[in-house]
This record gives sequence, structure tokens and C-alpha cells, in this order.
Amino acid sequence: MGKIDPRKILVIDDEPSLREGARRILSRMDFEVFLAPRGEDGLSIIEQEPVAIVLLDMKMPGMDGMEVLKRVMALERGILVIVITGYATVETAIEAMQRGAYNFIPKPYQPDQLRIAVSRAREKLELAIETKRLQEERKRTLEDLHTEQSRTLTIIESLPNGVIVTNSDGKVVLINPACYRYLEIAPQKEPGDITLDEIFNNQELCSLILDISKGRYIDYADIPAHEIELNNKKFFMVRCRPVLGEKKECLGAVVNVVDISTMKALDQVKSEFVAKVSHELRSPLSTIHEQLNMVMMANAGENKDGNEEEKYMLSRAKEKTRALISTIGDLLDLSRIEAGMSAKEPKPVQIDELLKNIGDFLNARAISKNQTLTVTTPQPPFPAIIADPMAIESVFGNIISNAINYTQEGGQIDVSCDLAGNNIRVKVKDNGFGIDAKYMDKIFERFYRVKNEKTRFITGTGLGLPIVKGIVDSMNGYINVESELNKGTTFTVLLPLKKNPMGIM
Repeated sequence: MGKIDPRKILVIDDEPSLREGARRILSRMDFEVFLAPRGEDGLSIIEQEPVAIVLLDMKMPGMDGMEVLKRVMALERGILVIVITGYATVETAIEAMQRGAYNFIPKPYQPDQLRIAVSRAREKLELAIETKRLQEERKRTLEDLHTEQSRTLTIIESLPNGVIVTNSDGKVVLINPACYRYLEIAPQKEPGDITLDEIFNNQELCSLILDISKGRYIDYADIPAHEIELNNKKFFMVRCRPVLGEKKECLGAVVNVVDISTMKALDQVKSEFVAKVSHELRSPLSTIHEQLNMVMMANAGENKDGNEEEKYMLSRAKEKTRALISTIGDLLDLSRIEAGMSAKEPKPVQIDELLKNIGDFLNARAISKNQTLTVTTPQPPFPAIIADPMAIESVFGNIISNAINYTQEGGQIDVSCDLAGNNIRVKVKDNGFGIDAKYMDKIFERFYRVKNEKTRFITGTGLGLPIVKGIVDSMNGYINVESELNKGTTFTVLLPLKKNPMGIM
């Protein structure tokens, strides 16, 4: 018998007058009272009735009160034992409490003493039972979603996006019709009969959903989205969030599945168009650039004191064509990255050595602005990562160049690297102009450049950071930016030590 009833109480005492006196007092308190003259008789009653409170005399013939207490506690049914004794010392009462007794009263006791002790025990039991009921009710709220006939269920089932709900154990308790259709789940399968692994076949995503369901994911505001692809070339964006109770406790997770196949197709068309146009423009622009160079050299040879305005216009034309060629080169690089193509075969790359080389190359630019550029690498060197050296050089070359460009004269740029788990972590920190918080979500967009009074004279295509993010993403890495206006910016890049499964960059 597992459950107990707070209205049922047992008195175990070898003195008939005390048993009867307790029965009269407790009956007036609306208890159903059971009486036992010996410990063995009391244990038999407990086995048959859902007794919640036991009044236990410590000294009885046969089995003594301490042994009865031990056996009651071993049942683990949540029974509260109030010890009643007239001979015991304080030490004996303390021992009983240490063995699990809820309270004790001396013998002989006053009726009010008994009423107060028993009333407190009943209140404690009722509170515990109500707490457990509420917890089970919250749990059922999610588990019964798929059978509930309510407006909430109707809304979920009519949503165009897929919705999956799990409980706090990570068990699937609801799948809406859109999700059945999107992920090709057999319609005869009920939510409770299918696991996350069967739905997604993506261990990383399943682990994330399980962690969220069990309340292990601390930062709810930064839960990553996952892009998955089915065998039929369908693409879906999967986002997960916790389901929180009234006290912000985690009851499970809700998973939103959005079909992005059309968007992916449009992106591919756009990328192919940009790549084709860029490729067609690069050749004539290069020719124009070379011809302008030849004209300028010829003019310089024929007439050193020629028209200054002419020289200026030719110089500006050459500068603009060079900028356009650079932009086209960046666009072609970006298109190759988005297509999952690498310029060269991946090979071992020593990040620390590569950072030193980039630092040495760009130091001249930093010195020209009276800046200090320091590169701190670990001893001994890190293990090599498998990547395209040109791609890695592009990542850190772009980030360090940006730090130099967007830091005032006399500023400081610090480059450092260390190990973070199974990743190499590189930080590029400057004390430059910084980025306003309202622009932070745009800095990885194509052609976007932060422009203000301090940066409007800085030239660039606005493609450097999109290229950096594309390369880092293709390596299954991570890039983060922290910045404060007029105080500086820190770029953090994590690159996995193990070779990425796609074998690209």
C-alpha cells in the first residue's frame, strides 16, 4: 500500500486508558483512529490501512518503540511518527528524531499538547500531498496535450510550422500535423511511441532538446538554431525553447520546425547570379585598370609637368577600378564559401605560427598609425588543425586589419590564442572606436559598414566580416563579437581541433 490518508491515525500504546483517551481527543478532530496495544499489532494495522500519523509509545512489552520506528521508516511511505514517552531522557528523544521521528511529546500529556502536535503533523502532510499533486498536474499538462480538446491544441494543430513538445524527461508528448508532414513521420505513430532520434537523426540537435527539456540549458536567450536537410533535399530551420512553469521551473521543451527550402533555393540562385556577374565584370575591369596604368605611365614620361587635374582624375579612376576589382574578388570568395567550395586542399595548419606571420606582415600598417600590435602565442605550440591555409589566413587577416583600421592613432591591438576544450580560441582585442550596440546584429551582413564621424573616411567593401563568418561556419567553428562604443572591440574565434566532417576549409 503506497498512499497514505492524512485523516487516519494510529495510536500504539500498551496502557488502555491512554489509548482510549487519545481516541476520544482525536475523534473530535475528525480523525479515523486505530488502536494497538503492542508494536507488532501496530505494524499489522499499518500494512492494511493507509495510516498517515502514528502516536508511538517508546516502552512496550515485546517490540519496543525504537524498533517499531525503525520498521515504519523502512516502509518509506511518508508516515509521520510522534513519539510519546514518560521515561525517556532528552537523549532518547533526540535519538528517535535522528531515526526519523517527526516530533515527540512527554507522558503524561495534556490534551492541548496532543492536539497541537497532531494538527501540525496533519498540516505538514496535507501540504506535501498538495505539492505533489501540483507537480503531477503540471507534468500531465504537457503529456496530455495531444489528447486535450482545447483551443490551445486547435491552434497548435493549425499552425503552418511544425511543432514538437517534450516533457521534463525529454519524452515527445505532442507532434502537430505540419511536423508529421514535414519530417515524414508515419501518421500511425503516436507522440509517446517515437523518440527524438527517430524524428531528427541528428545527435547534436537531439542532445540540445534533451538538455533544454531537463532544464540544463542555463542561457535561454542564446539557444542556437539548427539547420537540417532531409534526403529529398528539403531544408528546415529548427529552433528550441523551454516550457516554463509558474515559478520559472522547466517543464519541457517546445521545438519549432520551419521549412526554408524555398529560401535556400533563392539564396542559391542569388549566389550563382552574383558569382556569374562578378566573374564577367572582373576581366574588363582588370583591362581598364591596366590601361589606366599605362596611360599614367606614358603621361608621366612625356610630360612631367602635365595637367594636374588630368593626373588626379586618372589616379582616382585607377583607384576606383582597383576597389571594384577587390570587391569582385571578395564576392567571388563569398560565393565559393557559400557553395561549400575550398580554394585548396585542406592541410595541417599551425595557428600560432600563422598568427605570427600575419602580425609581422600587418605590423607596418600599425606602425604607420603609431599603434602597438602584439601577438601572444603559447609555449609549446598548439596541435595543428586541418584546414585551407588561405582560408584561415583570410579569417585572421581580415579581423586584424579591421582592428587596425577602426582603432585611432596610438591605439593598441592584442592578438592571443589558447585552448578551450577541443577548440583553439583566438582573440583579437583593440581599444578603438567600438561598435554601437544597435549595429551589432548587422556587422556580418554583406556590404554593411558602420559609418560615423570617426569611421566615414575608412575605405572598404563591407564584405570582409561576411567572408570571415562564412569560413568559420564552414569549419563548424564559432565567432563572437563584444564591443563598447569608444572603448574597443574583441573578436573571439573558436576553431575545432578535429577535422570537420565535410572535409572543407
